[in-house]
Amino acid sequence: MKHIKTAGTQTFFRIVAATARSQAATMVLKPGDTTGGEDNEHPESDQWLYVVSGSGQATVKARKVPIEAGSLLLIEAGEMHEIRNTGAEPLVTINVYAPPAY
Repeated sequence: MKHIKTAGTQTFFRIVAATARSQAATMVLKPGDTTGGEDNEHPESDQWLYVVSGSGQATVKARKVPIEAGSLLLIEAGEMHEIRNTGAEPLVTINVYAPPAY
């Protein structure tokens, strides 16, 4: 068992735990910041993105979806994606990759 505390996360992107089958990371985007884009995909890994706080927009395969605290988004292996903070507060997410992407 691993117990990871993620409260107070401020680092842009940090791998917090991994096994041979999956990997967890935290991500914090400041207001107006974006990550990803046309070249951002994980060819072999599904990504589950859970929004802890803040709000933004996810673009997955050109489909735009608003995200906010409590949103859970599945980005399947090979799907190009971008995450953008459209709010006034940091957008904080926990991301799980299966299998590990990084």
